[in-house]
Amino acid sequence: MPESQYRARQVSAKTHEVVEYDRDDSLPGKPLHILIPGGLVALASLGVIILVAYLTWFKGELAPNTGLLLVALLAPFYVGGVFLFSYGYELYNIPRAIRLTAIIVFVTVSAVVIVAVLFFVLGSGKGLPESSSKKKSSGGSKVLARSAPSSSSNSGLPNLGPVVFLGGPGRTHTREVTREVVKEVEVPVAPRAVDCPFCGRSYVPADENYACPACGAATPKELIEESQAPKDRSA
Repeated sequence: MPESQYRARQVSAKTHEVVEYDRDDSLPGKPLHILIPGGLVALASLGVIILVAYLTWFKGELAPNTGLLLVALLAPFYVGGVFLFSYGYELYNIPRAIRLTAIIVFVTVSAVVIVAVLFFVLGSGKGLPESSSKKKSSGGSKVLARSAPSSSSNSGLPNLGPVVFLGGPGRTHTREVTREVVKEVEVPVAPRAVDCPFCGRSYVPADENYACPACGAATPKELIEESQAPKDRSA
């Protein structure tokens, strides 16, 4: 039986060789008659294995024992289909077919395991750890307030607003906010004395019940306003 002249990785030339071999009636065997069914059986078995694994370890619809049992039952069909495919692909060369089968099965299992782990990690929401900046911004900030000293203290300093400390674990940033409060206070003005327009007696209208103590005349309204108005400082 003729041996293939191409390696398995030379897919285009190898496939053309297999097709030409199958069409040549002078050569024994029909490699496509076992290559195609073997490939279909391998693909179908692999698809069912992946589905069972998904329903068992991702969806949780199948018990783990049941899933393992189904995978164990389907694995021989997959390996057998791969071997039939490799046997036809290598033109009935059993050693090369076994080696190709081992390579395909190993690569397939590795790919399935990697994809399963990635799906599980990403699906559980634990694929990427939280950055330190998020941790510090979410839980590391502390706010402390300190009462400002009273304006009546003897220090003479202006009022200080609350002191805010912002920081995360291992470091503290301090920012002091100073706020000066200006409050206008109305100081009462003592009434001033006025002269009575009738007798000229000087008196404070508020102290004498708004009447001249000498002549008893009522204090005019303009004199009352003059007595209660604040004294002009420029005067």
